[in-house]
Amino acid sequence: MSTVRGARERARIEVTAAIKDEARRMLAAEGAAKLSLRAVARELGMVSSALYRYFPSRDELLTALIVDAYDSVGAAAEEADARARAAGAAPRERWTAVCEAVRAWALDHPHEYSLIYGSPVPGYSAPMDTVAPASRVANTFIAIVRAAHAGRGLALPPLPAALRPEAVRMTADFAEGLPPEVTAALVAAWAQLVGLISFELFGQFNRVVEDRATFFTHAAGQLAHGVGLPAV
Repeated sequence: MSTVRGARERARIEVTAAIKDEARRMLAAEGAAKLSLRAVARELGMVSSALYRYFPSRDELLTALIVDAYDSVGAAAEEADARARAAGAAPRERWTAVCEAVRAWALDHPHEYSLIYGSPVPGYSAPMDTVAPASRVANTFIAIVRAAHAGRGLALPPLPAALRPEAVRMTADFAEGLPPEVTAALVAAWAQLVGLISFELFGQFNRVVEDRATFFTHAAGQLAHGVGLPAV
């Protein structure tokens, strides 16, 4: 009985992977808004009712793709930081290594990047299942800044008095132990990082920035300075 169950589970894993792969191909060709279970089933030679046993709705398939994308870029960020730490890198070097890893992942996975950081999919609302995977990259940056704060310290960015209550709330929510000034700067840096990558990926740097890798590394260093990371 266990052998049969194991074979069924392997078959389910293989079919699930095939469904996701075809859905990603459709994302690349037509965009998330046009993704449909019927179209995926047709391309795989399945009847729709069979596919519904794996993903009961388009939104559940989208959620699976979104979680996979967040986990993939999150793993790239975490692995880059682990390599930098193993090499004895300073916090700012770790920060830049993670920024460059996120950019490299985006350039290698442009359609998955668009799915998670591009325009919202009409009619789709992301469930709570996506929150933890979506936090992996940000948590990597927070860990770098937290290590610097516990070590040589941070140069606190300016914080307007009117923003302090919001910065205190954000710190309590996801960056406990950091100064509110740094939390606010971290959120801004995260938004700017996504903006830099999106400008490159979606063609906004065309005829503006030619040496984009060098430009990006410099900009990542500026973001590190903005959150108070020491230069060395």
